[in-house]
Amino acid sequence: MRVHFIAIGGSAMHNLALALHQKGATITGSDDEIFDPSKSRLEAKGLLPESYGWFPEKITTQLDAVILGMHAKEDNPELLRAKELDLTIYSYPEFLYEQTKNKTRVVIGGSHGKTTITSMILHVMHYHGIAVDYMVGAQLEGFDTMVHLTENNDFVVLEGDEYLSSPIDRRPKFHLYKPNIALLSGIAWDHINVFPTYENYVSQFEIFLEQITDGGAIIYNEEDTEVKRVVENSDSLIKKYPYRTPEYMVEDGTTLLETPEGQMPIEVFGRHNLNNLEGARWICQLMGVDADDFYEAIATFKGASKRLEKIAENEHAVAYKDFAHSPSKVQATTKAVKNQYPDRKLIACLELHTYSSLNPDFLKEYKNTLDAADQAVVFYSPHAVLIKGLEAIKGEQIEAAFDREDLNVFTNPADFKTYLFSQDYKDSSLLLMSSGNYGGLDFNEIKEYIK
Repeated sequence: MRVHFIAIGGSAMHNLALALHQKGATITGSDDEIFDPSKSRLEAKGLLPESYGWFPEKITTQLDAVILGMHAKEDNPELLRAKELDLTIYSYPEFLYEQTKNKTRVVIGGSHGKTTITSMILHVMHYHGIAVDYMVGAQLEGFDTMVHLTENNDFVVLEGDEYLSSPIDRRPKFHLYKPNIALLSGIAWDHINVFPTYENYVSQFEIFLEQITDGGAIIYNEEDTEVKRVVENSDSLIKKYPYRTPEYMVEDGTTLLETPEGQMPIEVFGRHNLNNLEGARWICQLMGVDADDFYEAIATFKGASKRLEKIAENEHAVAYKDFAHSPSKVQATTKAVKNQYPDRKLIACLELHTYSSLNPDFLKEYKNTLDAADQAVVFYSPHAVLIKGLEAIKGEQIEAAFDREDLNVFTNPADFKTYLFSQDYKDSSLLLMSSGNYGGLDFNEIKEYIK
């Protein structure tokens, strides 16, 4: 099979390219810029384009498929050439469905927790030597790529993102997978550049339920009011299994999960992660893993990359970084760290980095999300606001949105860094939340400072 990737350097795209290469396909690709780790990983397999840019001459009738990434534009020269030649053009999720339509598809959906739940399931399967195909949104310990496709495995586990499929396919990705088994973890308004109203956003999850195959199953978080309403109002011919947060306690900085065999220490923490764990347990049960085997495996799960990832620790301080950026994630993560270390001062830092988080109309959604922190910090780049074509934001708007008078607001990376390294971290927890890097912060310096 000969496959060409338009915008091969993306996180998801380059992983799919690596997976298909491993499966024996002939892979070519183009992009106008590629950064690490995508660059070095493609280069190691001989898949890195010789030069950056778009080259219509790469598009020929010899290709079996062209896969179009979100980074490309509608007027991309290679895309136009592929249309001219009437080639088969797939979005990333369309191609994944084509590769997995004869398998049992397990799709993990929701505004938050998708990556963690998918990672937990894959960790359990890997622990017990059960081979499955998969696509997950983070690099996992013990896994070479974020995408794995075979001819033989019966199950495929897919993280179901609600963002758009491609520049020419405006459907959310998770509408295209047609799950046999699905999970819905939570619904909290996000991606307002694509879904301008809350009602429009919620409707995407209603459509997701309609895509589940007849006779299939939905595992859903009944503690989320909107999830419960959407699932229980669905008249699709599917089985419905609710789950809720299991009993647990925190003792001396260790989370103990209640199991049928008694209390069990686990590596992950926070109510939201215990809720994720229970959803993963249900999915694993439907995939043939019983409760005892699940608990044995999950005790060794340390978390997905950038999801409450511990980056530094000494006897009196700890530092975490987390991908949290939406209001619900920020609030859950901040509470989780405070509950895990209740006797320590919590310094919680949030970078407003995404389109939604930098939108003045959306800012009010962050009200009270940092209340669990003893010191709260927000960093944003006015340049990023400008690039996204959004209305300028003032520091006073940030303070008002978070409803916190003592909020520290920084717009200059150097000033933020000076603040970080002037703090006394004795008996403290530091939480760095962002889908960016605070204008170039080197997290290794944090490790050196807190060691």
